Amino acid sequence: MSDLAEIWAVAICSGLVVGLLGLLVGWALRHRSLRWQLALVAVVTTLTVLLGVQAISRRMLISSHDRSVVLIVTSAAAVVSLVAAMVLSTALVRWSRSLREDVRRVGAGGEVAAGRRGPAEFQELSAELSAAHARLADAREREQRLEESRRELVSWVSHDLRTPLAGIRVMAEALEDSIATDPARYHRQIRGEVDRMVTMVDDLFELSRIHAGQLVVEPQPVVLGDLVSEAIAAADPVARARRVHLGGEVTHGLQVAADPAGLSRVLANLIVNGIRHTPADGTVHVTAAPVDGGVELVVTDGCAGIPDESRERIFDVGYRGTTARTPESPMHDVHTSRAGLGLAIVKGIVEAHHGMVDVENVGSADAPAPGCRFRVVLPTG
Repeated sequence: MSDLAEIWAVAICSGLVVGLLGLLVGWALRHRSLRWQLALVAVVTTLTVLLGVQAISRRMLISSHDRSVVLIVTSAAAVVSLVAAMVLSTALVRWSRSLREDVRRVGAGGEVAAGRRGPAEFQELSAELSAAHARLADAREREQRLEESRRELVSWVSHDLRTPLAGIRVMAEALEDSIATDPARYHRQIRGEVDRMVTMVDDLFELSRIHAGQLVVEPQPVVLGDLVSEAIAAADPVARARRVHLGGEVTHGLQVAADPAGLSRVLANLIVNGIRHTPADGTVHVTAAPVDGGVELVVTDGCAGIPDESRERIFDVGYRGTTARTPESPMHDVHTSRAGLGLAIVKGIVEAHHGMVDVENVGSADAPAPGCRFRVVLPTG
């Protein structure tokens, strides 16, 4: 065997012996601090060099003095390596503890800011923690808003159901005792209250399907001109009763692939919502026109504008933008006695069509009177 081959063999054998021992020790220290792991790496590296040099020097018949020199040099290198490893491991442990504190603050809802701490991997982890904290904060805010909406919905629906039920009971008792001066009017009022409660229950059922992800839309070609005309005709009696001018215009031949029943519900809810909030002699106008990648449905009313804080919540379940619980419409007006569900249903149906809905205020520069502009965009595909 040549000298080089023998040196290779001795070096590899020394490295394997020390490496196997280092792996065994590392396995025993696997649950200890990172500081011990880095120190072990430095020790294994130095011992590999030291053992290989000593073994080769003996095979080469080097004098004891020369071997001592080699031993001193390698020992000094081992000490320096171990010290460097301990310093580096201490810094890594400190950075990891800092990240651990950030994780704790994320769980507790505290502030977390990304920083330049440690290696690039630690910096990336810190940035991810900061982004995760922001996402969690948004999720907590949404959850809080949803919980508030649920509580408001239960309160409002309970009141809106209790009020007509109390009226029905009083009128029924009056009819039973034969003290009703106009029984036919009482029957009409009872029928109107029942229709209003049926509408409310239908809205609740529709909303539950939307939130459960069970709303199934069956798109088919829909002529928007016919759909808008039907919606305006259905809401015209309500508009006349409130002395609101109702009209619209649609681009000729405009079509969209949508569920006809769902899109009719969207238009009806938006139009009735506009009529309910528009004062007498005001105007509710419906338009439909093509836009890039889809069609746009717009319902403009004269509601005098929506405050910013209300505009952010207007599509939330149960939100009505008012603390008053008394219905604003007459008993027979079943179209306007909603519990703050109409716009939430609109959003759910539009999103089921992969579209979007928003609202903005329009001033005197864009309309004869301040109002709101509800805009629905549906994709053509």
